[in-house]
Amino acid sequence: MKDRNKGIILLLISAFGFSVMAAFVKLSGDLPTVQKTWFRNVISVLISFGFVMYYKESLFGKKENQKFLLIRSAMGTLGMVLFFYSIDELVLSDADMLNKLSPFLTIIFSAIFLKERVKLFQMVAIVIAFIGTLFIIKPQFSVDIVPYLGGILGAVFAAGAYTVLRILGNKEKFYTVVFYFSFFTTMSLLPFVIIFWEPMTMQQLIYLLLAGVFATMGQFGITVAYKFAPAKEISIFFYSTVVFSTWISIVVINQVPDMMSIMGYIIIFGALFYMFIKNNQLDKKYQEKQS
Repeated sequence: MKDRNKGIILLLISAFGFSVMAAFVKLSGDLPTVQKTWFRNVISVLISFGFVMYYKESLFGKKENQKFLLIRSAMGTLGMVLFFYSIDELVLSDADMLNKLSPFLTIIFSAIFLKERVKLFQMVAIVIAFIGTLFIIKPQFSVDIVPYLGGILGAVFAAGAYTVLRILGNKEKFYTVVFYFSFFTTMSLLPFVIIFWEPMTMQQLIYLLLAGVFATMGQFGITVAYKFAPAKEISIFFYSTVVFSTWISIVVINQVPDMMSIMGYIIIFGALFYMFIKNNQLDKKYQEKQS
């Protein structure tokens, strides 16, 4: 099997993992968002700890990278809490689609903070994605808009975390970064979990532990996938999460997205597909020049 196809399969597995994670978070019922987030990360801490120990790497990374590891972890934690909040309050596929705005926001943040040049086609894709977002949110300027804003803010913080990851590059092993982030989230949320703790049934506990297992599968799947092929060639396949989430919404959770939301999904996916095609064209031109 070609490396590119291996990367695609791993991304599809990752997308499925994250979609099932979101479903288990939704199915776990009326529990505090911080409690759900905490249990999701406990599993990631244990699994990533095993990887770090197996490869005999540093648990908390190099001294010179601490600032970036802390910023990445803080932003990732806020992004995850807000994402879980939107999962609780919205149709599952709506929450997932809003979270998928992060690549567009990463382009903006990279331009602002990393001084990367934004190409015209990227700006066009960002505008199209924003229009798609309006179809999902259907702004009415009432209290009903709050969960949607939470979902968008979750994508903003996720994009901030991804921007910091670009700065880190290959300075740290991926399992060290995953452990650092998971450990930070677990420890920073622990006081809030204790304060707002609500008793759980065995079923709820199992759902949250399974959410952690599938989230970790998604995290490692996407990380390993990009070792087989560049993100610009295969990243579009990660957005199959929306297909999985929509299917799970309808079949498992009995939530059917309305036609406006579905139009929003199509518009945002169209923007992603447009950006995917343009990136591949640029890469092909660059290779031709090099040869």
